[in-house]
Amino acid sequence: MAITMYGIKNCDTIKKARTWLDKQGVKYNFHDYKVAGIEKAQLERWCKDVGWETLLNRAGTTFRKLPESDKSDLNERKAIALMVAQPSMIKRPVLDLGNRLLVGFKPETYAKDVRGGR
Repeated sequence: MAITMYGIKNCDTIKKARTWLDKQGVKYNFHDYKVAGIEKAQLERWCKDVGWETLLNRAGTTFRKLPESDKSDLNERKAIALMVAQPSMIKRPVLDLGNRLLVGFKPETYAKDVRGGR
C-alpha cells in the first residue's frame, strides 16, 4: 500500500504524525504544500471523499485572519479556492492510504487504519 502524507513540514501535528509513522516502521511519501503546492483537482477529489467541511481548517491562523467576506457564505467552490490559494488552510495532515483518506492525526485512528491495514 502506497501511503502519502500531505501537509507542511514545520507543522506540529505533522511532526507528531510523522514520528508515529516512523516509530511504527510505516513507509510513506511526504508532500509539502509549501514546497510543491496542491492541485485544485486533487482538492476536488478529496472534498468528494471527506467533504470540504472536514478538509478546511477553520481553526488555523490563516483562516482566522481572512477578511469576513472570504469567511462568510462558504461552500465547496469557495473553500477549494481558498485552500488552493493558501494551502495552510487545509487541515493537517491528510494521509492518503490509497483506498481512503485520513484527515488530522489521532494515534488511535492511525493504529487502526494504518498499522491494521498493512
